[in-house]
Amino acid sequence: MSAPAVAAPAAAPIVAAPEPRVSRPRAGRAVWRSRTVRALSVLAAIGVWEFLTANHIRLWVRFDTLPTVTQIVRAFRHQLGTDAYYLDLGQSLIRILSGFGLAAVVGVTTGVALGRSRWFADIVGPLTELARPIPAIAIVPVAILLFPDDEAGIVFITFVAAFFPILVATRHAVRALPTIWEESVRTQGGNRWDVLWRVVLPGSLPGVFGGLSVGIGVAWICVVSAEMISGRLGVGYRTWQAYTIVDYPGVFVGIITIGVLGYTTSAAVELLGRRVTHWLPRGDEEAK
Repeated sequence: MSAPAVAAPAAAPIVAAPEPRVSRPRAGRAVWRSRTVRALSVLAAIGVWEFLTANHIRLWVRFDTLPTVTQIVRAFRHQLGTDAYYLDLGQSLIRILSGFGLAAVVGVTTGVALGRSRWFADIVGPLTELARPIPAIAIVPVAILLFPDDEAGIVFITFVAAFFPILVATRHAVRALPTIWEESVRTQGGNRWDVLWRVVLPGSLPGVFGGLSVGIGVAWICVVSAEMISGRLGVGYRTWQAYTIVDYPGVFVGIITIGVLGYTTSAAVELLGRRVTHWLPRGDEEAK
């Protein structure tokens, strides 16, 4: 008697391993916790400032000569109700956008040329290296002599301040590109313009935006300094004028305004950089 045939067990279906999912509630709590800590740190700094100034405390540095938070808020509220505040705000923004925009175009173009052309690097490179260590604010007397009005001189100083960080970052980014990328384009029949548009420009974008982020910060430093020295309008000019008439709350209104403007423009550059280089792996994604 033969043993009954046993059916072979069916092969187990291959089930793909579930992809790890990030808990949205957990991620949301982490974001809100981070925002709360940041807000508390700012509020703590404001509280410490109010305590030191309101109680006229001297700890080697003299906090009794500085305005309290209440006085600064009162002065800020008054400034927000005047037309002069918005006129200064607009004038500083026009200067920074003109100088920085010009520096971005010329700096990126010159940086790419320095990184790609031996002849251009031999001719222009020594000049840029000689001029780069000179602080832009030291060029104020030259700008006054060179340009017929103060407005053009301030924009020129802003341009010089932002130009060199952008140029250096772009040049380093271009020179750091792997040569295999260029060789792969050339083996497929691409010419030098294909290499430029398909390899050099997209590959150097992270470095370029690093230079732009540094350049906008340096540009704000120099435009405010130039406005204090030779301007007739602008946040820097108004801040210095408040100091000369012993309006210390007005000085801090100017300082806070400069900080907010600098933060806003830097954040705009960072956001644009993330959007343009969205194909790059982010630090938080690599950490997962």
